Amino acid sequence: MDAPPGRNVTDLLHAWSGGDLGALEELVPIVYADLKRRASRMLRRERRGRTLQTTGLVHEAYLLLQRQHRVSWNDRSHFFAVSARLMRRILVDRARARRAAKRGGPSLVLVADTTGPAAEPEMDLLDLDRALEELAALDDRQARMVELRYFGGLSLDEVAEAMGTSKATVKRDWTAARAWLYGRLKGSPGDGAPGRTA
Repeated sequence: MDAPPGRNVTDLLHAWSGGDLGALEELVPIVYADLKRRASRMLRRERRGRTLQTTGLVHEAYLLLQRQHRVSWNDRSHFFAVSARLMRRILVDRARARRAAKRGGPSLVLVADTTGPAAEPEMDLLDLDRALEELAALDDRQARMVELRYFGGLSLDEVAEAMGTSKATVKRDWTAARAWLYGRLKGSPGDGAPGRTA
């Protein structure tokens, strides 16, 4: 669905940043299908223990987005980057609550690959979250990029736009970060930051 003439996503985001709550109401139908598609893609990677459906994840993210009064929105990519962070927080919080309720039982388990059928082993969402926190301490750019790809479902082009970098840099960072995370999640502590590109 396209925005009305003169009121594209970026215009609506800027209006919302300026306090126009009507802009948010106009924005929702435009981005809803895209948010739902991204949430569905993320949740399809779950192997077991799904307690949240696509629509529920989008609605929870929307409720959190409504509270983002201090965000000065740049563009569509920025919006989806923030949405990715919120979806990650929702899933991690739910996994923690589930683990606590089961007294140490398994949390959500996701497939690591974002580009097709399960080509990589399962991973625990809480383990992934901890590994991403470690990666952020070593290389914040790569951690943000993984979050955008994995939790936000952004394409390489969208990640490059959201982060203000080239697609080639995103590709190299994605490869390096995935290798580092794979080693970390397999129990290898790593001896520093993953390969870094300019």
